[in-house]
Amino acid sequence: MRGGDQGARTEVRVLPVPAAHGYVASLVDERVPGVTLVRPPDDDGGWLPSEALSPTWVAANSASFDVLHVHFGFEGRTPDQLRELVAALRAAGRGLVLTVHDLENPHFSRQDGHDRLLDVLVPAADALVTLTPGAAEEVRRRWGRRAAIVPHPHVAPLHEIGVPRPDRPRRVVGLHLKSLRANLMAQPVLRSLIRAVDLLPRTVLRVDVHAEALAPDFPRHDAGLVRELHEAAGSGALDLRVHGRFDDADLLAYLRELDVSVLAYGHGTHSGWLELCHDVGTPVVAGRVGFLHQQRALVQVDLHDPGALAAGLERAMSGPPASAATAADRLAERLEVATVHRDLYQRVVAGATQRSAEACA
Repeated sequence: MRGGDQGARTEVRVLPVPAAHGYVASLVDERVPGVTLVRPPDDDGGWLPSEALSPTWVAANSASFDVLHVHFGFEGRTPDQLRELVAALRAAGRGLVLTVHDLENPHFSRQDGHDRLLDVLVPAADALVTLTPGAAEEVRRRWGRRAAIVPHPHVAPLHEIGVPRPDRPRRVVGLHLKSLRANLMAQPVLRSLIRAVDLLPRTVLRVDVHAEALAPDFPRHDAGLVRELHEAAGSGALDLRVHGRFDDADLLAYLRELDVSVLAYGHGTHSGWLELCHDVGTPVVAGRVGFLHQQRALVQVDLHDPGALAAGLERAMSGPPASAATAADRLAERLEVATVHRDLYQRVVAGATQRSAEACA
């Protein structure tokens, strides 16, 4: 904890993992002094495991931060490695905060490995944060810990929130398969959507997929799905768009081209995609997965029932979207989010300082 002269404002130096992430950047605000984000010098924002999760790195660099705040990116570690990390933080007198974004990891079909990692981090953390009451209750039930409930801050830049949406002669239902992440129910939802959209007037189905997912040597390649996509596109049942990953500007433009975005998730807890749709005013239809319904407004339906799905799509596209954010609301929410985190960090540092003093007594 850095401080100046007596009575000067004290900064808590927070090392987030991952360090370069839009969510992390939105946890601080210039209106809320007292927090400085730091990052390892060679953290380029990629998806490789952060060196800040290494006990060796922590021991050598503990003078550069006060609190390690873990969000994502620990799935590449083993439970023993995380125990060693916790021990290194304790030995250095540094605090540990964990935000429980994913009680179920969307990148894996099996959750036992993820559960074992949470079984280390959740009990060991000095403070816990999560996004919804349901997730907080699950944390309490599984580990007997209290998690602060803090809403997900905005994902789109503030100047992009509330931008008018273009008028279209036909309504566009969007399904983005991206790179066929493990939690996607791609094939059954695609089939159901084709039938559902066929029941709706003036409505077209647009399906996007990353080009890498169509390559036969891609790890999650699904030859049957690829065949169905091309057949449906050839028959005019859908508009197929194959491309690389969108950059931030392209993703915003894509979501504004949709009248509703369908999340084909089979499991999960929360969704950054849902937050971005909230920012740009694109309604969302999803199945009953995790705690999405507590995170932001959306229409939940049985994605496997074409009739129910058609009704849900119609409901989502009718009238002004209840999910649309305003820049003013998001700015006020960011102030709240930053304040809660600042206060939490200060309590964690005070607790770590007290532990160190007791250990030396």
